[in-house]
Amino acid sequence: MENRIAIVTGGSRGIGRAACLALAERGATVFACGRDEAALKEVCDEAKKRELSGKIEPFVLDVTDKKAIDTFVEGVGESAGKIDILVNNAGITRDGLLMNMDDDQFEDVLTTNLRSVFWMSRAVSRLMVRKRYGRIVNVGSISGVMGNAGQTNYAASKAGLIGFSKSVGKELAKRNITCNVVAPGFIETDMTASLPEKVTEGAKQLIPMSRFGKTEEVASVIAFLASESASYVTGQVVVIDGGLHM
Repeated sequence: MENRIAIVTGGSRGIGRAACLALAERGATVFACGRDEAALKEVCDEAKKRELSGKIEPFVLDVTDKKAIDTFVEGVGESAGKIDILVNNAGITRDGLLMNMDDDQFEDVLTTNLRSVFWMSRAVSRLMVRKRYGRIVNVGSISGVMGNAGQTNYAASKAGLIGFSKSVGKELAKRNITCNVVAPGFIETDMTASLPEKVTEGAKQLIPMSRFGKTEEVASVIAFLASESASYVTGQVVVIDGGLHM
């Protein structure tokens, strides 16, 4: 991935952090986006400490701000001359039962998890089309594939991501631009770390591999889909869940 320019949203922690490091390890220049400036700096410091062949540049960005996205993408395009890889990873949860969920809980999740992907992909695709090259990888969830009680908003946003990605894949394929989805199951992140032990152990009993996945395991699939090796893969949903859904 030498000379490749990548953007990763939600790049300060969890899967996004691992994706930034995986792409930089392969030689890409990665713009890590997020709202936590200190956490973004830690990712950059980690890349330098490991002496990766690529580099990570931090950028504070709120993906719910459409104007900020357009300004950011335009700036990267002007400074780097192109954007080769986009990883839409930023996401939130606002869990609750359907009958108790308020409008803000639903709208906040849809905006962060789905509308932001539309805004970011639209802005970046214009640059990719000009260069006739691009890799878009959207981070979904097993919840968007099989649904999950208490997550009607989250599951809807991630299911919408699948339809969005398949459509983008069809639109841009002739321009040598691919668009795919990774759909992680239970992964060791801050989100799963906050789950009660009873819930964690119950979930592991449902997973054939009897464990949660690691962020690096998801990042390696993201890196593959963002590489030349995946040039004939588009519109696909790669489930990474230890066999939970099969």
